[in-house]
Amino acid sequence: MHKLIHFLKQANNIVFMTGAGISAESGIPTFREAQTGLWEKFKAEELATPQAFEQDPLLVWKWYQWRRQLIAKNKPNPGHLAITKIQNELKHVTLITQNVDGLHQEAGTRDVIEFHGNIRNNKCSYCSHVENNSDNQSDVIPQCPNCEVNLRPAVVWFGESIPESASQQSMQAASQADLFFSVGTSSRVYPAAGLVELARQNKATIVEINPNATPMTSIADYVFAEPASVALQRIIEVLSLPGDLVNTKSNI
Repeated sequence: MHKLIHFLKQANNIVFMTGAGISAESGIPTFREAQTGLWEKFKAEELATPQAFEQDPLLVWKWYQWRRQLIAKNKPNPGHLAITKIQNELKHVTLITQNVDGLHQEAGTRDVIEFHGNIRNNKCSYCSHVENNSDNQSDVIPQCPNCEVNLRPAVVWFGESIPESASQQSMQAASQADLFFSVGTSSRVYPAAGLVELARQNKATIVEINPNATPMTSIADYVFAEPASVALQRIIEVLSLPGDLVNTKSNI
């Protein structure tokens, strides 16, 4: 652990990439978990597509409103807060998240790269209009003020590309990272999983935090087989120690 803390303090570019696991600790079901209640007969893969929205926009809209209500009931957990603290204490800390719930921003993390968008917003499929949906509880689909078409949740659906800006920023951050944390992600969904590989190719030290083994476990330099909130809080505690107590020769 102390050796990792030394790397943290010395790194010029630190990157965190988070997945569904860190939000699950806040009580938010992962995207691929079985639906409940009125939605138990549907699969996420059947609703989160442009085709589904085109065929039955109201059905898809109601499902996303239900998901938004689930998210609104939950708050950032110690894992989210730990990343914010590390960003506040160290230089050049970049966060890439595959999550769409906005909990990292709620925890105070700055300049979050949202790889898959943000469910709290709506967007137009035809123009650049984006608006916040946080206060909208209605099942009436809002219209784009420019195009007069249905707005949709501002998230990446199955079959869609990652937004160019998020993709470029993420690839640049991964390629320049000295230290890359993969937190709560299965490392099976591409292109996000490829960011770990990119960081590794560019000689970054890789840290994986996940209770379960993933395809990236074997290439990671440090592996914390535990929840993000536990591992990141331990890192914060050691990071707060006086510098002369950090033993750079110790193992994790």
